[in-house]
Amino acid sequence: MIAISEVHQDNGADWYEEGEGRNLTFHLSLVTYGKCVYWVNEEKVILEKGDMLLIPGHIPYYGKGIPTVVHTKYVVNFRKSAAERGLPLLQLQEPLKQRLGCFEVIQERLRGILTQYKERPAYFELMSEALLTEVLIYLNQEKDRGMISSEKHRRVDSMRQYISTHYREKVTKEELGDVISTTPNYAAALFKAVTNQTISEYVHNQRMKTAIYMLTESQLMISEIADYLGYNDVSYFYRIFKRSTGSSPSDFLHERSSTV
Repeated sequence: MIAISEVHQDNGADWYEEGEGRNLTFHLSLVTYGKCVYWVNEEKVILEKGDMLLIPGHIPYYGKGIPTVVHTKYVVNFRKSAAERGLPLLQLQEPLKQRLGCFEVIQERLRGILTQYKERPAYFELMSEALLTEVLIYLNQEKDRGMISSEKHRRVDSMRQYISTHYREKVTKEELGDVISTTPNYAAALFKAVTNQTISEYVHNQRMKTAIYMLTESQLMISEIADYLGYNDVSYFYRIFKRSTGSSPSDFLHERSSTV
């Protein structure tokens, strides 16, 4: 079993954090914007957006923001039980820094954990531990596949950038193959291997992020938002939204109505 002892989100350049290396608490950090620096066992580790750092509890560390450089990151401190043997990551004796291919997947799970601890619904601790277990499984799967080359990261980043400007349209593997000058099937396989999401899943997730923002911050109706995001069938938009967020668009619309 895994037990979360602390979860928070850091913002800005004035962050400072320290671990003495005298307990069994793991420190997991994911940088989502900018750059920050850790000293782990007196060695300097620079983290940028997309980098994950996992520090076993017996290793001393401290970290701080870089002056004039803003960063944001998620941090989860957690303990494992003595009987926990299922995940090799939890047997690490040395810190692990890794640039993640499945960055968006991990970011969403960590955001979910933070939301659980802020809102504290029924069974929030169990839900948070389940989300963290999912995070560790994804991290272990990516580690097992081996280090992703910088060239593969570059190609997938190019595909992500294309999707970020075309996600309201139908994005095909043929288009992404053209973006990175390769075959459609290779582009699709590479995207899945690095991000742990299919092209379609990634596009839907980008649309859902915009949908949540528009549901809470705009005055558009659900049908108008669905149409804006490329869903001609509103019932299909409802299904995708529910599958992605666990809530219906109407729930967010009611929240908007109550805060206007």
